[in-house]
Amino acid sequence: MCLAIPGKLLEITATLDETFRVGKVSFGGVKKDVSLALVPEAKVDDYVMVHVGAAISVVDEEEAKKTFEILTQLGELDELNQLPDPTG
Repeated sequence: MCLAIPGKLLEITATLDETFRVGKVSFGGVKKDVSLALVPEAKVDDYVMVHVGAAISVVDEEEAKKTFEILTQLGELDELNQLPDPTG
């Protein structure tokens, strides 16, 4: 199943301009590089929903933690280590 996973934006790791950025996102301790092109408003310490290596929305911390907990209980995060790396 393809779904969005919430994670915390730890740092902006690459910036081409205001829109085309890449950030390091933590998913319960697993860190991945994620495209931030679809969420130009995202800033460090925000929680973002990530789908196929791209952040698709900014969400509040409480919603992110609830969603992550439910996905963990359902075993839906087993493929977390297989998220694509947008930096190639």
